[in-house]
Amino acid sequence: MRLGEICNVVRGSSPRPQGDPKYFGGKIPRLMIADITRDGKYVTPIIDSLTEEGANKSRPMKKGDVVIAVSGDPGRPCILAVDACIHDGFVGLRNLDENKILKSYLFCFLNYFKLANKRNAVGAIFQNLTTDQVKKIEIPEISINRQRNIVTILTQAENLITQRKESILLLDDLLKSTFLEMFGDPVRNEKGWDIKTIEQLVTKEKKSIKRGPFGGALKKEIFVEEGYLVYEQYHALNNDFTMARYFIDEDKFNELRGFEVKPDDIIISCSGVYLGKLAIIPKNAKKGIINQALLKLTLDQDIINNKFFVFLFSHNSFRNNLFGEVRGSGVPNFPPISEFKKFKFIYPSIDLQMKFVKIITKVETLKGEYQDSLIELENMYGVLSQKAFKGELKVNEYTNNEVLGMVAETKG
Repeated sequence: MRLGEICNVVRGSSPRPQGDPKYFGGKIPRLMIADITRDGKYVTPIIDSLTEEGANKSRPMKKGDVVIAVSGDPGRPCILAVDACIHDGFVGLRNLDENKILKSYLFCFLNYFKLANKRNAVGAIFQNLTTDQVKKIEIPEISINRQRNIVTILTQAENLITQRKESILLLDDLLKSTFLEMFGDPVRNEKGWDIKTIEQLVTKEKKSIKRGPFGGALKKEIFVEEGYLVYEQYHALNNDFTMARYFIDEDKFNELRGFEVKPDDIIISCSGVYLGKLAIIPKNAKKGIINQALLKLTLDQDIINNKFFVFLFSHNSFRNNLFGEVRGSGVPNFPPISEFKKFKFIYPSIDLQMKFVKIITKVETLKGEYQDSLIELENMYGVLSQKAFKGELKVNEYTNNEVLGMVAETKG
């Protein structure tokens, strides 16, 4: 059966102009992709809101309605936990015929549909969906009892994934509480640590604090297929140095050598939503330069440890003090370097820093194991989903332990 045959598929809508106080900033929740990323299946939008007048120009949906992203993260489903409006990056499903399909079964199928389409993209970006494409999605038509059993199995697998994600978050919380216990708040400095500026923490090299070149120095026409890597915000945001997209030749590299990054340098994102995200350049990193959206620091490791600095810089209290709270639709940016050089950093002894770094290393090792386990569980869930919606999964009643055994069996 097609999705459009069992419900009304409606496209979201947005009042214009964006940010107009006549329409935005009221009490009516407006769904955003980041709300789904945060909440998962059942979503309570908290990021954006509309006035009554804004809601009249948007698309109101009811608590319990299924919503599907058609852009941003196309195909991603959620179920609204409250009444909310959706913009044109979503479609909503109204008047679902629950005599033919359970809402929970539909959610599981839509998750499978998204994963299947992503795999079929074969490295390409999964394209945005149109309303007509959503209406034509074919859903296996099976009895309500079989739907319930499939949901039971897949929900158990989802729960394992959720538990593993929660374990990873608990490790992050452990580090935060340990930092607070050892060093206190880095802005209030209630423990009375010495204070240093960034100029006192970097090496004596001339280019130890360096903002990327002006955008005009790195026009797309100068890029080559191979050569010296141009590091970009992606690397700082994801701490992933396997991605290599833009290269320059040796002549351009020599011209821009002042922006070179080396192993153990720190790069910091200087604009946008992910302002202040930072990463340490690994030992095996490709030789290259930073682009205009990055700042490079070369810290003196005898004074301050890289991992300690990254944790300190990432602390919410520190970030709020450096960048302030960003409001409105303006794009946040890093402060001028002259201002940044005056900013104050707490300075515990290097010995105490290293004690904390040892804890970080132990937690990172355990976190890596958990993340590997999470990938494994997500792969298993994909296999179970594929079997379920191809009619290859036994769907009798199972105990919890039997379901967990089925998840484990998919590893083979």
